[in-house]
Amino acid sequence: MEDRVVDSRTSQEGRAVRRRRECLSCSKRFTTYESIEERQLLVTKRDGSSEAFSRQKVLTSLRLPCAKRPVTGSEIELMVSAIEEELARMNVDEVESDRIGELVMEQLRTRDYVAYVRYASVYRNFQDLDEFYQELKELSAKEAMAALSRSQVELPLK
Repeated sequence: MEDRVVDSRTSQEGRAVRRRRECLSCSKRFTTYESIEERQLLVTKRDGSSEAFSRQKVLTSLRLPCAKRPVTGSEIELMVSAIEEELARMNVDEVESDRIGELVMEQLRTRDYVAYVRYASVYRNFQDLDEFYQELKELSAKEAMAALSRSQVELPLK
């Protein structure tokens, strides 16, 4: 059966495309719906087991270190969305939990250093005060470099 598309529009809040079609042999019209098939991302845990990716788990892992910090709920939601977008860009079926942890730390590092250190101290499982201090030193050095680059002014070329 051959047909032609008469009209197309999005439906189901942008998750599907509704198409009005017309049969070329009998001229009858009918509707089709095309929806995006979302693949389930699997997370490989440190013990080798796998489980489905959970937005809620990422959300919880961000809320805990941000408790009593000047980070709003909407900012946390944006961080989770950024992590999901990065995972989607990776275009893989399975991702290691360590990679997700690194993405969480990247988001926290740009928003709130105290929340970042809280998360890193648990995630990296610092064994002693020296490891914790080394992380703080590296963070401080990165912040100093970022502040320096923000304060530099480009001179106009003549």
